[in-house]
Amino acid sequence: MRSISTLAILIATGTGLMAGPAFTVDATRSAGKVSPKLYGLMTEEINHAYDGGLYAELIRNRAFLDDAQSPANWSVVKDDASAATIALDTSNPLNDKIPTSLRVTATQATKDHPAGVANSGYWGIPVHPKTEYRASLWARAEAGFFDPLTVSIVSDDGRTVYASGEISGLTTEWKKFEATLKTGNVTPTAQARFAITLDQPGTVRLGLVSLFPPTWNNRPNGLRKDIMQMLVDLNPKFLRFPGGNYLEGNRVSERFPWAKTLGPIEDRPGHPCNWGYRSSDGMGLLEFLEWCEDMHAEPLLAVYAGYSLGGEHVKAGAELEPYVQEALDEIEYVIGDTKTTWGARRAKDGHPAPFNLTHVEIGNEDYFEQAKTYDDRYAQISDAIRAKYPQLKLISTTPDAKLNGRKADMVDMHDYSATDEFIKKSSNYGADMNRQGPEIFVGEWAAHEDASARPWEGPSWKLASTPSMKAAIGDGVFMAAMERNSDIIKMQCYAPLLVNVNPGARQWRPDLIGYDALSAYGSPSYYAIQMFSRNIGDEILPVTFSGTSVQGCATRDSQTGEIIVKLVNPESTPQSLPIEIKGVTSLKSKATVITLSASPEDTNSIRRPRNVVPVTTTLSGIKPGFTFTMPPYSVVVLKLQTH
Repeated sequence: MRSISTLAILIATGTGLMAGPAFTVDATRSAGKVSPKLYGLMTEEINHAYDGGLYAELIRNRAFLDDAQSPANWSVVKDDASAATIALDTSNPLNDKIPTSLRVTATQATKDHPAGVANSGYWGIPVHPKTEYRASLWARAEAGFFDPLTVSIVSDDGRTVYASGEISGLTTEWKKFEATLKTGNVTPTAQARFAITLDQPGTVRLGLVSLFPPTWNNRPNGLRKDIMQMLVDLNPKFLRFPGGNYLEGNRVSERFPWAKTLGPIEDRPGHPCNWGYRSSDGMGLLEFLEWCEDMHAEPLLAVYAGYSLGGEHVKAGAELEPYVQEALDEIEYVIGDTKTTWGARRAKDGHPAPFNLTHVEIGNEDYFEQAKTYDDRYAQISDAIRAKYPQLKLISTTPDAKLNGRKADMVDMHDYSATDEFIKKSSNYGADMNRQGPEIFVGEWAAHEDASARPWEGPSWKLASTPSMKAAIGDGVFMAAMERNSDIIKMQCYAPLLVNVNPGARQWRPDLIGYDALSAYGSPSYYAIQMFSRNIGDEILPVTFSGTSVQGCATRDSQTGEIIVKLVNPESTPQSLPIEIKGVTSLKSKATVITLSASPEDTNSIRRPRNVVPVTTTLSGIKPGFTFTMPPYSVVVLKLQTH
């Protein structure tokens, strides 16, 4: 295989090496307006992105529905002087939504030797010092059992109690109990469990058990703070949700059940996720919308369109009509006023004000459907949405679909390419785009390091969950290409966004942000995207680059006059690049330079979270024509100030 540097040179020149490298920014005119929504986020339940990831719930299998045969992730707590048994029970359930409870029987227990049950969480319960945890559970006692129950966060071996509390007042009827557990000045660890124990013989039944650490904006059913901070730091303008394949499910019956994800968590049974595990649906429709609100980003809602990943589809016409109504009701929940049925439900759920929804995507990746029924399904669904909500922009998921004469406002295009492929296609990207056609939404994209290890193929499993600097180079050239064409590419988002890096947690790579129970980190690609999304003007400036393998783009802030130049060097050697800013008589002599540079194989990880991060410096001697030396394998942002 050709090296990345050799291929980059050939692509940039077209015929081979050329003398006189040059990068020219034409500041005499604007090539169009930069879309104010260009940079966003895409999310779905994959790689334990929600359960075991962003969604802060720490109890795994909290409703005892993950496995119909055994209480997965729950185990007996006992010692040499105590004993207990646990079993699933479908008699006298908590409610019709949670039809299974956990029967816990302590056959031998005392205060010094309690017995009961423990949950292992998502690869451990994270213990942080001086932290309050909110525990809640539904429980009822069998006749003859007397209080209390002890709830605690304990080490895996049971010898260390990090925090504990008592629950009293159990009766033979279901009742909700809550407790606050506070840790002391302990050493952080994930080698811990959440235990519920009895100090006397007896039987209790548990209906739903929950444990939350502190959450973003203190929302009671909220999101993990460290991951949310990383997402906010990307400055996203929109969030595409709930997927992705997660929207579709493997079968029609396993599509995202938005209406069943509303209300208290004890009313949410969850559903099978199409990536091999069950979703708790703690991340429901309202939580997605509040997530957007907390990031000051717009929701981009995808509605189910009658096709599921396993190949099932719903025929257009009468058979599709219930799903059309389902989509209309979902939109009403998001933007309907409180006099509407679903707007009133949103208000009941605690959010009377409608959300700022402007875009709706109809389906997901319907080009995979072999029956090719998307034209009919899109036509029926779009007609219904436009009739009720003419202000919404509608997105088609199939770029070459005819749509039965309907015109999509935007087309969703996905691109998972290797770095070398992105280098090749990005230098002239957009030249053949139809500026008179629908706007473009690049709803999923990411660079992987080599074509020999595609994300969906076996060799990728040998690689780390998050990408290396080589992939960040591919991401950089593609972002520059999209930014140069942001007059037609109005929105774009990397995917997948999140991955739990514990063994067995992932289904896809590369992923932007990695985490375990205790901590999170950004990949080199994360920092490349952050550099692009946080440094952008509102006017596209035309650029030309020749005689060089460096690619890039430029924008201008029309209010301040600042010119922002973004450059990507895929070479193994420094590149001395003459830069000319045409149409500007003078520039302030000092410029801000943000640089991300490392060897191609360098990356970040749980143990080395900041091995590859951007560095901000100041460059002097700036004028309309100056030479800038790019480090090897680098992504650079130059911020030039005009007088």
